[in-house]
Amino acid sequence: MNNRRWSEAQPAAQAPSSSSPDGAELKHTMSSYRQLLYHIVFRTKDSEQTLPIEHKDTLYKYIWGVIKNCDSHLYRINGMQEHIHILTDIHPTTSLASFVQKIKTSSSKWLKENAWFPEFRGWAEGYAALTLGWQDKNVVMNYIMNQQEHHKRVSFIDEYQTLIKDAGIQVDERYFP
Repeated sequence: MNNRRWSEAQPAAQAPSSSSPDGAELKHTMSSYRQLLYHIVFRTKDSEQTLPIEHKDTLYKYIWGVIKNCDSHLYRINGMQEHIHILTDIHPTTSLASFVQKIKTSSSKWLKENAWFPEFRGWAEGYAALTLGWQDKNVVMNYIMNQQEHHKRVSFIDEYQTLIKDAGIQVDERYFP
């Protein structure tokens, strides 16, 4: 039996290398890849209808700016008078909780200072943040895009509970009037 240790028997593994135009050796290393897609939903305080549809684009542009400032990417935003859906890719250095808090805090301040949203009193506590795979992105984008049509048939509370249940999360009925 051979008594040599592994390090003596095998040369150390090295990353493949090549030469640059100036002759310097280049090492090829692994890169980091990630895709952190979230479907985020939150509502107004007491589910009050305080987000007029005719001014929604102004609000959504503001939130888009907040998302960009978090080095994240907005795929789709839409909603109704009492809630918002966001499909986004969150930068890996940003925690989900701080991301949502930043959106809700800054947009709440902006909404309260904006004459187009005089009835807005704030966002409700909490939110739903559901992960999805890249292959589901277009389906969720279309779902968010068609909110006005969808809510002709389904209430926000029913929609919210269905989204939560479909994600395998048990609904806490204390938070639903």
